[in-house]
Amino acid sequence: MVKRVLITGGTGFIGSALARRLIANDVTPVRLLGRDFSRSGALPTSGVEAVSADLRDAPKVLEACRNVDTVFHIGALSSPWAAGGKREFYDVNVTGTDNVLEGCRKMGVRRMVYVSSPSVVFDGQDHQNLTEDAPYPKRFASAYSWSKKIGEDRVNAAAQAGLETIILRPKAVFGPGDTSLLPRLLTAAAAGRLPQIGNGGNKVDLTYVDNVIEALCLSQAASERALGRTYTITGGESAALWGVIGHLLRSVGLSDRLRRIPVRAALVAAGLMEARAALLRREPLLTRYSALILARTQTYDISAARELLGYKPVVTLADGIERTIASLRQTR
Repeated sequence: MVKRVLITGGTGFIGSALARRLIANDVTPVRLLGRDFSRSGALPTSGVEAVSADLRDAPKVLEACRNVDTVFHIGALSSPWAAGGKREFYDVNVTGTDNVLEGCRKMGVRRMVYVSSPSVVFDGQDHQNLTEDAPYPKRFASAYSWSKKIGEDRVNAAAQAGLETIILRPKAVFGPGDTSLLPRLLTAAAAGRLPQIGNGGNKVDLTYVDNVIEALCLSQAASERALGRTYTITGGESAALWGVIGHLLRSVGLSDRLRRIPVRAALVAAGLMEARAALLRREPLLTRYSALILARTQTYDISAARELLGYKPVVTLADGIERTIASLRQTR
């Protein structure tokens, strides 16, 4: 019987890009689990099996794991804020991961690749060349980060029980098809609501989407010595975040003259916005987590991925930015 690849979050930015790569590489059949296939027009028309389901729907997730060899668990609630607060993040990112792991166990799935986030070790301070050995913070910067850390715990426990696992933490993924990271910034700038938070000197590692897909594909074929480990994935280059943002703004015809706000003032304002948003049950313009992400240096050491997965970025930061700008110009 033919074994399938299952991608949760299959209609999302990373999931759909992975599906396209696998189909192009003749890895079939590919089963996609997602909630909204109305936006999956860019997916191949052959070799793809669509399963419309929410990660919280345990029976459907279990059935989606039938006759599957490898699960790429990419689906998650990854917004900076949710009306349901910590409970909603837990239900999707933890309970959803529990459901996927149970499906792997009951259906005899061989390997699971779990997409997490470097935010699980972010404590709101500057970090330079951080490795995967960095400890989890005593207090998480967001409910999302907290929920993804618990998800990592669940996956590591499954590895101890015999499932082949790899955890990837891609940082700041961008590229054509992204609907959250850069588009959010551009929308805010177009409305005159994007301030520069901090002095603008913070450096970050950005990851073009094709580099994440490369790491995912390598994880599917990784040898035994690479299993049961966590890998941070970046493009291997750091850049001044606000310099990149300024370049993007100018390239799409927006002003890069942003008012500057000290980090402390931004955090106070974001806290007030969050309190108001909780009453109105709609996303605030700025969260404290987003303010810190935009203000702090966040760079990472990807030596482990290079050595054990054989990972090497396939698209440079400069090329990725130019490809993204070209795509943004077409859609604006």
